[in-house]
Amino acid sequence: MNIRSKLVFALAFTALASGAYAADPLQVRSLAASCANCHGTLGVAQQGMESLAGQPKDDLQKKMLDFKTGKKPATIMHQLSKGYSDEQIEQLAAYFAALKK
Repeated sequence: MNIRSKLVFALAFTALASGAYAADPLQVRSLAASCANCHGTLGVAQQGMESLAGQPKDDLQKKMLDFKTGKKPATIMHQLSKGYSDEQIEQLAAYFAALKK
């Protein structure tokens, strides 16, 4: 095995071992669909609820993590957020951030 092959193998192994992989867009979209009841289709909510579409990813991610840890009070989001891994929360934040307001 030449040095280039060894390097490629080492990088691939490191990425897999660390859990770094590209999110399945259909899976993330399916996760986001469960948000539509309150936050609207494609993250554009009806009056009285917060729209998620086009919000900064870091802000969305922080809010969800704050709900999950109990730092941010809520009526239901503190329970729902506990059903997502931190990685899924990051993926959802990226998904909604990429949508148009």
